[in-house]
Formats: sequence, C-alpha cells, structure tokens
Amino acid sequence: MKEILTKNLNANQQEAVLCTEGPLIIFAGAGTGKTRVITHRIAYLLSIGVAPWSILAVTFTNKAATEMKQRVIELSHEMGEKVWISTFHAFCAYFLRVEAVKIGLNPNFLIYDFGEQKNVIKDCLKDLNLDEKKFKISSIADKISRAKDDLKTPSDMAAQAEEDGDFMGTTIAKIYQLYQKKLENSGSLDFGDLIMRTVVSLEQYPALLEHYQEKYKYIMIDEYQDTNHAQYMFAKLLAAKNKNICVVGDDDQSVYSWRGADINNILDFENDYPNAKSVKLEQNYRSTPKILETAHKVVRHNGARVKKQLWTQNPDDGTVSVLNAATENDEAAKVADLISLKSMNSGYNLSDFAVFYRTNAQSRTFEDAFRREGLPYVIVGTLKFYDRAEIKDIMAYLKLIHNPNDNISFKRIINIPKRGIGKTSVETLEKFSITKNISIWQAIDSVQEANLTKGAVAALKSFSLLIKGFIDLKNNTSIKDMAEKVILHSGYLKDLEVENSPESRTKIENIQELVSAIDDFEKRSPDKSLAGYLTQITLISDIDSLDESKGKVTLMTLHLAKGLEFKNVFLCGLEKGLFPIGESAFNPQELEEERRLMYVGMTRAIKNLYLCWATERTVYGKTKWNMPSRFITEAGFREEAIERQQNIKNFNQGFNRIKWNKPSNRQHYNNFSRAKISYRNEDSYNYNDELTKDEPLYTPTSDSSPYKIGTIVSHPIFGKGKIIEKNGIGNDLKLVVLFETGQWKKLLARVANLSVIS
Repeated sequence: MKEILTKNLNANQQEAVLCTEGPLIIFAGAGTGKTRVITHRIAYLLSIGVAPWSILAVTFTNKAATEMKQRVIELSHEMGEKVWISTFHAFCAYFLRVEAVKIGLNPNFLIYDFGEQKNVIKDCLKDLNLDEKKFKISSIADKISRAKDDLKTPSDMAAQAEEDGDFMGTTIAKIYQLYQKKLENSGSLDFGDLIMRTVVSLEQYPALLEHYQEKYKYIMIDEYQDTNHAQYMFAKLLAAKNKNICVVGDDDQSVYSWRGADINNILDFENDYPNAKSVKLEQNYRSTPKILETAHKVVRHNGARVKKQLWTQNPDDGTVSVLNAATENDEAAKVADLISLKSMNSGYNLSDFAVFYRTNAQSRTFEDAFRREGLPYVIVGTLKFYDRAEIKDIMAYLKLIHNPNDNISFKRIINIPKRGIGKTSVETLEKFSITKNISIWQAIDSVQEANLTKGAVAALKSFSLLIKGFIDLKNNTSIKDMAEKVILHSGYLKDLEVENSPESRTKIENIQELVSAIDDFEKRSPDKSLAGYLTQITLISDIDSLDESKGKVTLMTLHLAKGLEFKNVFLCGLEKGLFPIGESAFNPQELEEERRLMYVGMTRAIKNLYLCWATERTVYGKTKWNMPSRFITEAGFREEAIERQQNIKNFNQGFNRIKWNKPSNRQHYNNFSRAKISYRNEDSYNYNDELTKDEPLYTPTSDSSPYKIGTIVSHPIFGKGKIIEKNGIGNDLKLVVLFETGQWKKLLARVANLSVIS
C-alpha cells in the first residue's frame, strides 16, 4: 500500500506523507501539489491502521473540504468516508451542539449571518441611545468579529480601551456586551462565537478537552498561514496531548491579516513545537521557469518568510511581459485586444485568461472595454460594477433628476442616506399617489393631504427641494459635475466617510470610479446629455446574447485569486499608490503583505504573465500621473527601461505571424499599437535581457542643468523626491518630480528652489 500511495509523488511529497508521528509543518509553495499531499497522507494513515474517526482535518472553505473528502474516499473507499474533513466553523458548530448541555448552551441555537448580526447591533444602538451616524453598524460588527478572532470578551475590550484612553473603544465594548446578551437571550451564536465558544469550552472543561484529545489523535490544519488566534488555539489545545499535528501552508501566500489572519502562526510553529519536522514542497507543477523566477525575485524582498524557492521541470515556453498603457482606459483596451488576438490565433479559450486587480473599482474599465470588444466575462466574488448597490444608488439619483416621475428610482433613494422617511411613510405616500393618479414625486406637492407625520412631511419637502435644485442645474452643467454635486450635497459621501469601515471605503472607491467613467463618456461620446449617458449605460449592461461556448474571461481582485490558475494572467494597475495600495508602502508589515499578494497573483499564471500599468489614471475625475509599481522593478525589469517608450520593431514582427482571419484584426493592431508598451516578442524573449532601449521621448539640444532624470532632489515644502521627467532647456526647463509622499508635481526649474541630493 505504501508503494501505491507514494509512487506518483516526488521525494519531498513522499517525505511529508510518510511522516505520521509528532508535529509536522509542510511549507507547500504555490502549485506544488498541497491537496495531493494532504489526502495521500490521510490515506497512508488509514493504510497503517489508524482509525478513521481519530483523524481530524480542517480547512477554510466548503469547496476545499469537499474536494479533500472526495479524494480521500477515492484513495481509501469506505474508510475514507469516516474521516472528519470540514471547515473550522462546521466542526465547531458540531462540537457545540453535541456538547451544548455540558457547557450550558441551548443545543437548538441559531447561527446568525452577517446581516442578522448587523440587525442585532442596530437594536443595541437604539437601546443605548447611540446615533447610527457616529457608530456605524458595519464597522462595529467588524470590530466585534475581530475581538472574537482574538478571543477577547467585552470585558477585555473595555479594559484595553480604558488603558488606551479610547472613548470610542469603551462605547463599542458596551455595545459588544449588550450584543452578546441579546444573542444569549435569543439562543443564538454568530460565526465568531462558533470558534471562540469552542476554545473557551475546551479551556474551561478539562475532562471535555481530554475526551477530544483522545478522540482526535491526528490533527491536520490546511492553509495554516491564514489562521487567526482563535483557530490557532483550537489546534493547539486539541494537539497538546499527542502532538500529532500536521499544518500545511505557505507563508509567502499569507494575505488576510485584515480579517484576523496572523502570519506568525506559521512562522513560529517550530518554536511552539521544538521537535517538529519541516518539509518544503518547492517543485511546482503549474508554471513556467520564467514565471517562477520572476515571482521569486519579488517575494525574496520580504524579511518575514522561510527561505525557499519554487522550481519546475515544465518547459520554458511562456512569457513574462510588461505592458505600459497611456491611461486606465488604454490599459483595459489593450488587454481586451490582446485577449481577442490570442484567443483567435493561439488556440486559447477565453476561460484561459484572467485579469487581476487590487481594488474592486478597477473592474469598471475592463467591463466597458470587454463589452465594446464583445468579450464575454465573469466577475468572481463580487457584483458587476453597475450592479453594485452604491452605483445603483447614485444612478437612481441621476435617473430621478432626468425623470422625476420614475417611481422605482424615487423609492430607492428617498431615504438614502437616512432622512427620517420610513417605509410606512413611503407606502402611505405611494397609496395616496395612486388614488390621485399621479407619481410619488408629484404627490409631494400635496403631501399635507396624505395623513403623514409632521416629521415625514418636513423630510419629504426637504428632499423635494434637493432634487429640484439638481433639476435646475441639469441643462447648465456637465454630467460629471452633476454627479459630483449629487454625491456631495445628498450626504451620500459624508455618510460613507463617517462610517469609515472597510466596506464603506470600498464603496467610496467605486463611487470615485463612477465619476471617472462619466468623465470618460463625456470625452468619447458625441451625445453628452444626461439622457444619452443613461441610455448608453442601459444598453451596455445587457450581455445576455454573448456567445458562451468557449467560456468567459475571468475578472477578480487579487485576494480572490488564491488557489486558482490560468494559462494567461494579466496583473493590472501596477502603479505606485495603487499596488502596493495607499500608505502601505510606508509600513514594513503592510508592504510585505502587499508583496505576498503580488506573489500570489504572479504564481496563478501557467504560461504567460503580463504586468500592466498606466502612465495616467483618472480617479474621481482627476488625472494622476503614475510611476510603475516597485514590484515591477523588483521583478527584474529596470525602471529606466520601463519609463522609456519601447521600440515597436519586435512587436511588429510578432504581429507579422498572426493570421488575419477576421477583418477586425487589423483594427485591433492599430488600436493596440497606439499605447506606450513594454512588450517582448514571444519568439525572441530572453528573460535576462533588459527591455529594449530607445531614445528618450525628448532630448534637448543643450542641457547643462544638474537636473537629470533619476536625480534625487529636495523641495522646501514637498520634501525629498526623484526627477522622473523633464522638458525644455534653460529658463524653460520643466521637471516632473515624484515625491516620497506619492505626490506628483510639475515644476519650473528656475523658480522651484530645488536642492540636488544625488
């Protein structure tokens, strides 16, 4: 049996499978056959006489647990069916129900989802006379969940807040305490309780702990780098007696600290278990050598990691390329063009292509470009851009401004943000409008007859004045300006800013992207009216007729890409300030996590990897110049080469090989060649070569100034920065300086008062 289970495994995989006793940590790099090793190890334990009911394997998703279970059954048949393989939450829910009476819990407890959790918190705010505008429900729910991840009770939170002098923290601790009381009174738990109550019960009841330690003699934890403190303690308690704990993961793929994951759990495993055996799985079965080498060049810059490097015996027949577009719209158009060409001429299906980006808001330009190109696509893990609630809300305002009698839009935004106009008031007003045979909007003029409260009447009249003000501006302002006024004066943006939660910040990013989309429409479309824009959005949103016979291109954020693989991967928006995102470049821990996220994205690629960035990107209607992300430089592409416009000769040679079997292909080429692109010919690509060098975009006839591209300078106000572009000579010399703050400034050299540092 040993030979059967290990004959198709490499030496390191065999070592991991055959190590059955004592603590074991398996560092399983991307694409190294992690699931194969876990399932074969379970099957081997069964083959040497270990009882199936004494093995516990836990992971993070139902999909992963189901796949593991099926593979174990294929290897061990009926014995495999008796092994417990599930998610953390599923096992803990089982434990709490079975042991409910012993630990003082109602065995018929309900499990509240996130929506129900927020409803309970809303009741808590009401009971405590707290304003929802100051204490946002989503933000409080997130803080309570993180507290439970850290095994902190309301008392723990209160003590910490008092020690820190944190008034807000003290108030949230009170909400947390009342929240828990309400859960107990209703006989309910939330997701955080499932693991926290299990850990607390095991700690408080020694006999119960001993029973489960005897029952589960072999513990296996998948994706160990993603465990939080509660999950860490769960595994540590169960394995404390027999020490037969096997954890599998990859510190280079730890990207979920924002939801409680602690990378130190995997890095410190050998400190927790001094006699632990360590096995590294470094042979990759997914990607080409170029992709693995490039990804390693990036991740090796991290300090908090175990030294390892993936390698492969796969043929070296793919590419790693840098694509530099002029704008975010060019970036999307060029990606769409390249996918079209490759799918038509290289034998790839559309499902072989994936586009990854750092933030959800970035999907909009790709959605627009793919619609124009006629490329079917699917967005994984999120709604399409124009289907997101915050986008629909702002669009509803614009629709109501265009047509005040639109009852659907009226009802959507009448109380968004909250204006004290409840559901009952809206229903009453709607019934009144029906009796009068008028729209709800028209009914506001006769609202005194509708039998509403004085507060509701006042709120409706205030809303009416707001919309009428927008209507008066409709024909005298651009759509972009109108949208900005709606976002600001409706209170929508302020409401999200006050909430200041991860969810609200994402919504703000999406709203900013909507303004950019409107700005793009006004620049491109001959019909710049509000009616024209609303019509265009309605038409491009309908993709039901697209041919799905060859699949769809996949769009997703990088956080959702883990565990997936595609033959062609486009990593987009690789610009300073966007990826790594925001201020993370100035925080060592956050920068390392961003770098791990980059590594995750790169190692999803099987054949071809494209690193894409735009010289300009419009955010909230304002154009920002960009420098390429530090990750492109770390990947081995010289920054000065990236900053130049590449000689298009090799690119043209690559296109000469294309079969022009569609009339539109020549147009694809024309569109594609307009961008500034750092692109490598697939036949002539040499990873160790620099990018093709070209003459600078501008070369002055005589320049004796000390200000060269790449020179480090200091400004009395903006601080230290780097010259990244220059134009003109003498008194007309103009410089573009990228400062350490991330700001770009265009400066006239003779008056800028710059000091040369190096």
